[in-house]
Amino acid sequence: MDPVTSFAHDPLFGRVDVTLDSGAGLLDVSGPAIPHVLLRRAPGGHPGEHVPIGSRDATALTLTVDGAEAPLTLGRGRITRRSYAVTAKVGTDGRYRLVPSSDASSRLSRNGTRLGRLTAQRSGIVEPADWRRRAKIMPVDAALGYALAAAFGTGARAAPGMLLEAGLDLFP
Repeated sequence: MDPVTSFAHDPLFGRVDVTLDSGAGLLDVSGPAIPHVLLRRAPGGHPGEHVPIGSRDATALTLTVDGAEAPLTLGRGRITRRSYAVTAKVGTDGRYRLVPSSDASSRLSRNGTRLGRLTAQRSGIVEPADWRRRAKIMPVDAALGYALAAAFGTGARAAPGMLLEAGLDLFP
């Protein structure tokens, strides 16, 4: 698959460039008003089809924010929406979490404070973020939000709907 480059016009920080190369396992997020974020998948192995970056194995991924490594913790991505959670630790006091909140969108928080909602297509194209008015949004918040949304996707079906669909598939 060829790399996909998209441009979002963030309501607070302006232009955000997102380039996702699923085949090579590389995501690059940049913009004039946000820090540079890179996410790389380790070479080798077969990339997963259901995750835009190609893996939900944190040991196979390296996330950097302006050159500083940011450890990732990834849920397994199974039945519940929470199982699709992605957590990144930036610096000494920044814990970012992206968790599906609907079928299409995910909620971004920093240290437990909700920052906003992001929606991405499977190709890695991220729509402009819907930031909470009362939250103090920093440039690193936006950079990480767009990166995590593009790399891991957003949204997930609720468990009852998934179970109902699986049960219906058993009948012809």
